[in-house]
Amino acid sequence: MEVRSNPTVDNASISPQQHRSSAGAAQSKQPAAIPNVGDATAVSQRLQKELTSLMMSGGDLGVSAFPEGESIFTWIGTIEGGKGTMYEGLSYKLSLRFPLDYPFKPPQVKFETACFHPNVDPFGNICLDILQDKWSSAFDCRTVLLSIQSLLGEANPESPLNRHAADLWDNKEEYRKWVHKEYCAGREFES
Repeated sequence: MEVRSNPTVDNASISPQQHRSSAGAAQSKQPAAIPNVGDATAVSQRLQKELTSLMMSGGDLGVSAFPEGESIFTWIGTIEGGKGTMYEGLSYKLSLRFPLDYPFKPPQVKFETACFHPNVDPFGNICLDILQDKWSSAFDCRTVLLSIQSLLGEANPESPLNRHAADLWDNKEEYRKWVHKEYCAGREFES
């Protein structure tokens, strides 16, 4: 850190010890340096490991994801609706965008297939705590996909992005109709 002389203070009258202590005080008032977490090579290596792990085990769990095109930072994922849920038998496409400071920041995840759900808005944005304030660098892509798959069957209607879906959540028959209606409408839109 460069220490500049203060024009209102005669630096000749300050002892070297006072100069060092005033420089230390000035230094402590500066914001802490942000660690360089944006190492693209390290992030790429981690994503490669996650991809390999997901390819080895994810399909068995009804989740999968692969890079979209040449970039390891943009993936397309798929989740199958969980057994015994109103989403059983349905397959949803998601987009995952990994930031350069991943895994210290969560990926941006959106439904690309229309999904009628209390915690998913009409644009595919997802309200899920681990994608926001409960994110941990210990999580990986597999964890994210499994959490979203679980969310399909265990919504949080108290914190809805889709009020209509939240209102219907307890009326299983009507809710199921809307799930399939939106799903089919979304599939036509994708084609």
